[in-house]
Amino acid sequence: MRMESTPGHDEVLAAIDAIRAELVRRGRAAVIAVADAHGELIALLRLDGAPLSSIAIAANKAFTAARLRRTTREVGAQLRERGTDIAFYGDPRYLGFGGGVPIKVGGAVIGGIAVSGLSDADDEALAEMGASLIAAAAPGAAR
Repeated sequence: MRMESTPGHDEVLAAIDAIRAELVRRGRAAVIAVADAHGELIALLRLDGAPLSSIAIAANKAFTAARLRRTTREVGAQLRERGTDIAFYGDPRYLGFGGGVPIKVGGAVIGGIAVSGLSDADDEALAEMGASLIAAAAPGAAR
């Protein structure tokens, strides 16, 4: 039997709150999404003033990072390098914009986290911060 870890609600909410606090500090608005290892949403937060389009984009970035087990920036770069369309993956939820990162614990991907509403680089940096917080809180994580 295969057992699979998933981010816990407490860890997810703490990561979302840390990203939210950083966005508020910067005076910016965005959408934050966290998914399990299958890419299915655990939590989503749209800050006041964040673009409505960022809701689906953040959810799809988290989906992509979890399912493909790499950053969405890497996915996009690899597709552009090969001249391949994103439709290659066969699911319209896959995205190649930066801002989605896998959540890794002990080398295993347990989920994905994404931010949408800022530049790709800023989205990715905030998502990395959230992924690190979740991974550090996981049982058995190095402290």
